[in-house]
Amino acid sequence: MKKFLILTVAMVVLAGVPGSLLAEKGFEVVKGKAFTDAIPTDFYLEGNRIPTQKRNSVLVHTPGAELLGVTPGTREDFLYDDIIDVEAARREHRNLVAVLERFAEVVEVRDALAQILSRPEVRDALVARTLDVVPSEPLAQRLSRLPVKELVAVLIEGAREEGGPIATALNEPGYLLPPLPNLFFTRDVGMVIRRHGVVGSMRYETRWTEELLVSALFRFHDGFANEGLLYDGSDERRPNYTLEGGDVHPLRPDLVVLGFSERSSPAALDHLSNLLFERCGVADVIVVVMPKEPTAIHLDMIFTQVDRELCVVYPPHFIGPERLAVLHQRRGQSGVKEMPNLFAALAAVDLPLEPIFCGGSSRTEQEREQWGSGCNFVSVRPGVVIGYDRHDATLREMQKAGFRVVPARKFLIGEETVADGERAVVAVKGGELVRGGGGPRCMTMPLVRAVRQTA
Repeated sequence: MKKFLILTVAMVVLAGVPGSLLAEKGFEVVKGKAFTDAIPTDFYLEGNRIPTQKRNSVLVHTPGAELLGVTPGTREDFLYDDIIDVEAARREHRNLVAVLERFAEVVEVRDALAQILSRPEVRDALVARTLDVVPSEPLAQRLSRLPVKELVAVLIEGAREEGGPIATALNEPGYLLPPLPNLFFTRDVGMVIRRHGVVGSMRYETRWTEELLVSALFRFHDGFANEGLLYDGSDERRPNYTLEGGDVHPLRPDLVVLGFSERSSPAALDHLSNLLFERCGVADVIVVVMPKEPTAIHLDMIFTQVDRELCVVYPPHFIGPERLAVLHQRRGQSGVKEMPNLFAALAAVDLPLEPIFCGGSSRTEQEREQWGSGCNFVSVRPGVVIGYDRHDATLREMQKAGFRVVPARKFLIGEETVADGERAVVAVKGGELVRGGGGPRCMTMPLVRAVRQTA
């Protein structure tokens, strides 16, 4: 049973930090396309200059027929609160991808899988691992015969079994291989920290085969090349080790913020922290102790950073008497230190942030908009983020903080543009996508982030 602390110390009020904070640390944002995810130092190459510029890239999955497996009778098994209209969700997702393509190379899961599965040794390895999770001789025979494109479809959309006479009479067919209706939330199952890949260890078994797909991409796809997997959750067999990407926020090369949530366990967070300290040059880890409630399954449902000195938060969890417990662990020191709140913890590591309130000042609006992923922004370059257009109160708060709200349609047809150095929210439609329980950050997994250290 998780235990939560209510801290009674006074609230620390923080002022903004000058925009030159990163410059003082010797960093400069690479001009042009820059998929930065919250702050420009999420991905970092050592040395005075980048000898070869890698184009920034992000992994997405446009939802498809796998969503048809979610019915009123199966939605809880697939971790859904509602049923999604597939075609409407696909239209919204394609619109999101079109916006992303203005800032980064977009890699689709289906395309990337097809590329690696054209190699017989990769195909054999992935099929064998899939059968370890879902052992079935009929499934093995079926997968062995499929062309690459159809194999990819089955791995994502699932494979129905041929029912016997009773199942057929009752119209209750089952799956040889369950579909993956959560796969379009690519952030959950994969992460890149510094130059290392991380494959999540998913909390619920309905998502376990997602780990296998992303692990194969990290191991065999050139676009996922890195300095080795820091942690591969697809190999995890310990029941108390679960880790999902919505709880992992690399804010600086030496700083990672983690969420202890229903989806990410303390044992896995300890293990990840040790790896970050030993192999990634991370000096500080901050842990937010999450509430056990369905609206906050990951940290990025209540907190995302949107510029160097700004973040969007769900106010009740970070400000006032209901605020969450926050822990700070520093490399080389034993134990952790309890902090008054997240803002004090960030200020202690020289990253003071000012909050923008999801839902504004009204508790009713805060709850409604947070429920609809109102905190879940993804940053595509410093001060430019993508978010849902449905959260009026949150967008008004963003405007107060200096962000211009740009409708995605107008952005894509060139009617409105975003100038260099300008703060902006590119607002996308998400009335169907949000029914899946996430926002733009959840649906994007950055593979390469652009930052360089200056001389």
